[in-house]
Amino acid sequence: MKDFVAIDFESANDQRGSICSVGIVIVKNGEIVDKFYSLIRPRPNYYNYWHSKIHGLHNKDTDFAPSFKEVWGKVSKLLEGLPLVAHDKNIDELHLRAVFQLHGMEYPGYKFYDTLEPSRKAFPNLPNHKLCTVAAQCGYQMTQEHNALCDAMACAWVAREIL
Repeated sequence: MKDFVAIDFESANDQRGSICSVGIVIVKNGEIVDKFYSLIRPRPNYYNYWHSKIHGLHNKDTDFAPSFKEVWGKVSKLLEGLPLVAHDKNIDELHLRAVFQLHGMEYPGYKFYDTLEPSRKAFPNLPNHKLCTVAAQCGYQMTQEHNALCDAMACAWVAREIL
């Protein structure tokens, strides 16, 4: 696969639609050509302890951030005609579908590809198949795990290597 968008979301709480940040990395002809990151004011707008502990985001970071609808207005233009790739796509796709529903938006039926399952086949001897482990195997050292843009960048590296 030479043309795709690697995507990652972080969420504020256990509600699937509570996306609080998005990172995307656009790959064309096998090269990274663009990146996008935004904080998002989640709905419902609260953070639970465990989610904040993972990604470090809190209400103070997103209370005045744009809504998902506002951010997606920018993002959707960047995705046109490209498949989406995520590490454990089931999670990211569920979040994306849920937030579309929460905002009363029609889901456009994005084509999602996964890097988790293919990484298990490509690198069966790794101690685990977490994104940071697989990315390191592919030559990318993550600097800020669970930052949506950093995770999307790692996913792009993995996808270029194994998809």
